[in-house]
Amino acid sequence: MTIPAERLHQIANRFAELEARMASGQLEGEAFVQASRDYAELEPVAKAAADVTAMREEIAGLTEMLGDPEMKAMAEEELAQLKAALPEAERALAISMLPRDAADARPAMLEIRAGTGGDEAALFAGDLYRMYERYAAEQGWRVEPVSMAAADVGGFKEIVANVTGTGVFAKLKFEAGVHRVQRVPVTESGGRIHTSAATVAVMPEPTEVDVSVDENDLRIDIYRSSGAGGQHVNTTDSAVRITHVPTGIVVAMQDERSQHKNRDKAMKVLRARLYEKRREEAHGAEADMRRAMVGSGDRSERIRTYNFPQGRVTDHRIGLTLHKLDEVLAGSGLGEVVDALIAEDEAKRLAAMDG
Repeated sequence: MTIPAERLHQIANRFAELEARMASGQLEGEAFVQASRDYAELEPVAKAAADVTAMREEIAGLTEMLGDPEMKAMAEEELAQLKAALPEAERALAISMLPRDAADARPAMLEIRAGTGGDEAALFAGDLYRMYERYAAEQGWRVEPVSMAAADVGGFKEIVANVTGTGVFAKLKFEAGVHRVQRVPVTESGGRIHTSAATVAVMPEPTEVDVSVDENDLRIDIYRSSGAGGQHVNTTDSAVRITHVPTGIVVAMQDERSQHKNRDKAMKVLRARLYEKRREEAHGAEADMRRAMVGSGDRSERIRTYNFPQGRVTDHRIGLTLHKLDEVLAGSGLGEVVDALIAEDEAKRLAAMDG
């Protein structure tokens, strides 16, 4: 994809203008914050544009040198190298210029629920949660459980966690959907392979400014906690169920002994779900385009299979199969899958721009 020289000049001028404003010392408060944000977003684009401009100018200079018999051989050699490298530099620039999802830099709310498969599905939900914990540790992110419903055999019927760090949503958003596991359960004496599933939802976490919730739209029920939660959980009415009446979204929280803490956590999850709902409504056409790329993120869509007998992981959206199941579940191999999904998304969006 060839970017016109005029566009490269515009990028360079805009970046120089931002640099001058930042160095002037005249920006304060919100104006400084906004300029800093604009600068950080434009910096990688400006660097890629400068690289392309420098390569094009060098090619033009070397082309002129071809008329000089003494310089011709050297010019031809350098010219061949530059012409071979230029398309990759132009592609890198085009990728840096692709519109960014405004939520990409956000922290995320990660929800994992055991699906079909009973106990085995709950164990698999636990495996997925640990995989994301380890992957997050490698990225320098922090994972904090918000609520969990442990299963009797181990693993989780459901777990919700808050993931914070740099570029969390950008990397985790393609994990949303149905994850399927094929393996011989520990309880299976006959050694038959069972198939079970867990659903993953990934939602960007909004600020209170992004999603203001009218208290009049909420129905709040307080009740006594139940289930495995320690001997003191059931002694007080500390569990909270919040219903957002206009949308019908319900969030229940009972992990904490304090009603106040349960309410705070429930509101955090409610805001994330409302924000995601509004994003989906606002980006209807965009959502259709994304569905055509690497999947919609719909919870009902099967996106990946983890096959234990063959030690393989297959992502069905991009036809990627890796025979390194242990590394993927250990978190270290998940990056390869995530990077492939991001690359595919970028390639499809570039193609759409060209078209």
